[in-house]
Amino acid sequence: MWPNRRLLDLFKIELPIVQAPMAGAQDADIMIGAATAGALPSLPCAMLSAQKIREQVGIVQQRLRTPLNLNFFCHTAVDADPQREAGWKRRLAAYYHEYGVDPAAPIAAANRAPFDAAMCELVEELKPEVVSFHFGLPEPALLERVKATGSKVIASATIVREAIWLEERGVDAVIAQGAEAGGHRGMFLTDAVAEQPGLFALLPQVVDAVRVPVIAAGGIADGRGIAAAFALGASGVQIGSAYLRCPESRLSALARAALGQAHDDSTVITNVMTGRPARGIVNRVMREVGPISPDAPAFPHAATALEPLKAAAEQQSRVDFSNLWAGQAVRLGHDLPAADLTRALAGAALLRLSRLAGHAATVATPNRSLL
Repeated sequence: MWPNRRLLDLFKIELPIVQAPMAGAQDADIMIGAATAGALPSLPCAMLSAQKIREQVGIVQQRLRTPLNLNFFCHTAVDADPQREAGWKRRLAAYYHEYGVDPAAPIAAANRAPFDAAMCELVEELKPEVVSFHFGLPEPALLERVKATGSKVIASATIVREAIWLEERGVDAVIAQGAEAGGHRGMFLTDAVAEQPGLFALLPQVVDAVRVPVIAAGGIADGRGIAAAFALGASGVQIGSAYLRCPESRLSALARAALGQAHDDSTVITNVMTGRPARGIVNRVMREVGPISPDAPAFPHAATALEPLKAAAEQQSRVDFSNLWAGQAVRLGHDLPAADLTRALAGAALLRLSRLAGHAATVATPNRSLL
């Protein structure tokens, strides 16, 4: 019934929906719900130990037999710069004073590790059906080892040039990540945040530029968005923010309240929270220090100095320093279990696509030069 089956056939799934990996906001429970309905479940691995990844994969596999996706970051690791870290703390000094936090107290370093040989060994052990990468791809030798397991490889592109680069290096599908998408931008061949295209501009250009299936991501949270993505040439969609309000989500009550109050203009792209551009609901530090600040240390070290402030503010029921990653369609989310939400999204999309197909059959053939 889907007009494009390339992703269904590639991943051996029932619905052309990829549940987006959302670090800190999900665990195996959302994966199980999405997979039960027929979507591809994803586990965000960049902040997890090998033991935790095994545990989460095991929980899913105990419940059902399903293809799954393990997601990793591929940024170039940068050591913390003591001088820049000190400058960042000085920039945040007023907040430390306001919340009574000792700026000299030791803080655990932010943990967002890039894909390495150890994680590659884990992939070889677990042999997931899909492995996805953010911020490009790992070094060629590691990528070849991943592909040798039989895993399909997908990765995010935020501009057409990145999509072509990914295809040239052998990915099985490209995720076209529009500027509307929540969380970290997958950009790796550009740092021009202001030039990031929205999904409706990016998607058809990526579809035209590559031969592999294209997965649309960014601002898709209902059947209309899914149908529109297919109309623009996508073979499937990746959906994240719509799942944030599911009961299986691991978000705190404070974060859920912020999501419930969010509107279409409530998010911005910022580097303040981690040192790398990401879209989230505006909080106090993003508004007052950013949203883009040259003072923020390199990824992920900007997050280190914010951690004690986040803890102190949340004790006062405030999200002044909390990561609230979400896309521009966050308002379209629903408080449904993940399985029910996935089925509802797919059903609404199919209904709309069937109506569009019926309408297309009744109209005259358009000017081919415009197709």
